[in-house]
Amino acid sequence: MAIGPRLDLRQSQSLVMTPQLQQAIRLLALSNLELEAVLAAELANNPLLESGDSTRANDRDPDGDNDAGPSDPQEPQSDVGIGSDELIASGVSAAEMTLDVDLNSETFHHDSATDMIADRTRGDALDGSLSLSGGSDGGTGGIDGDIDFDSFGGATDSLRDHLIHQAGETLRGTDHLIALQLIEAIDDAGYLEADLLDVAQRLNVPLRQVEQVLVAIQQFDPCGVGARSLAECIALQAKEADRYDPAMARLIDNLDLLARGAVPQLRRLCGVDDEDMADMIRELRGYDPKPGLRFAAASAMVSVVPDLFVEQKRDGWAIEINQATLPRLLVNRRYYAELCAQTAKDKGDQRAWLSDCLASANWLIKALDQRQQTILRVAREIVRQQESFFLHGVAQMRPLTLRAVADAIDMHESTVSRVTSNKYLACARGVFELKYFFTSGIQATDGGEGSSALAVKAAIRALVDHEGDKILSDEAITALLKDQGHDISRRTVVKYREAIGIGSSVQRRRTRAISG
Repeated sequence: MAIGPRLDLRQSQSLVMTPQLQQAIRLLALSNLELEAVLAAELANNPLLESGDSTRANDRDPDGDNDAGPSDPQEPQSDVGIGSDELIASGVSAAEMTLDVDLNSETFHHDSATDMIADRTRGDALDGSLSLSGGSDGGTGGIDGDIDFDSFGGATDSLRDHLIHQAGETLRGTDHLIALQLIEAIDDAGYLEADLLDVAQRLNVPLRQVEQVLVAIQQFDPCGVGARSLAECIALQAKEADRYDPAMARLIDNLDLLARGAVPQLRRLCGVDDEDMADMIRELRGYDPKPGLRFAAASAMVSVVPDLFVEQKRDGWAIEINQATLPRLLVNRRYYAELCAQTAKDKGDQRAWLSDCLASANWLIKALDQRQQTILRVAREIVRQQESFFLHGVAQMRPLTLRAVADAIDMHESTVSRVTSNKYLACARGVFELKYFFTSGIQATDGGEGSSALAVKAAIRALVDHEGDKILSDEAITALLKDQGHDISRRTVVKYREAIGIGSSVQRRRTRAISG
């Protein structure tokens, strides 16, 4: 056989990531708010795309030249209601329909928190408080179950802005300049992190003047701000409350003994009896060790907009995508025809550009429709797998993996991972990230179905909350969990206990002794 170059024809199959496929994958991983920004960019770049509801579209184009894009017939449609046209087309007569149907309660359409006010007056809708929760059993959003409108308040000033405003009202000249430098060095908790001598040298002012300005700042609201240590922060608040007597001063100077639970030694140092020591400790616990965090929490509060709504109906669970954050895209085919007529005698590059715009618009609408159907399929399977959670709470949550959901709906695991990223679900128990429902499993002692790690953490929390005067050790908690059907080791109990912020038995016993 001769060795030399030659030409061969071969056939092979390969998956090519086209730009359209890459766009569809990117859209799938975006939340509704992120998708809104992407669609705004597409609307600016493509002249054939426009946004608007069906009413405006019909008024603008009665001949139906605007196209909202085809739906994929192979994908399952949303089961949130049937219109009159669909009923007539399906041949279902009015006599065959159920007469005792509350159309308002059976129509599941919530685009915002205000849509839930009327539903809650009926008593059969979602909880309107859209606060991010990890395992609450729901609650009312305000008085008599109404919306808590205080949660929609405007943004508050940060700690820095709050202090600068007070400094501008009380200080002038060089003192005001020194105060601004000190305020810049105060952290979110309200503590001063700068060295006064360095500030004095940098501003070329006497150290005594810097100390006097710091004293003025420590009189600002909130009380305790500008302190350089925990003891100084507590002392400032005790002075404000007119409770900084010699006994309280010794107690504040020996906070390390209080942390170790050395109450008898503290009682001897302060020279008080058991009753006075209990009162002092109780008052000390009422002070705020991080007074600046109340401003940091207000500024860091982020309103979570759910991507999905889930509500229990008579015949099952109704699941709907939040359409309020998604503009409705339309393809203006009349405008396309007008542009094509204007460029009929021109060169073909303009016609080709218009054809590309039309193809891109059609593909985008189809990709959005497929994205919604995919999210609904994944959400339906999550609700089906975790139905016990939606009915009874986190204690009944089942272990669930991405692969289990992917196998159930015949999708790839990576697709399910993209769908559940950065998306939130609103139900009667609160607002949860879709990733929240995927937890590892704990083997059951009876050989049955395992329990979710979240359910085990909830069980640990319940045992500690109801332990009473007898503090439960980690071994005792392990034994009680096994009696409840959770086959878990003591090491895992310690890991879960620390993860949910519960101290050891020694720490809990010490805290209870201090609190009296």
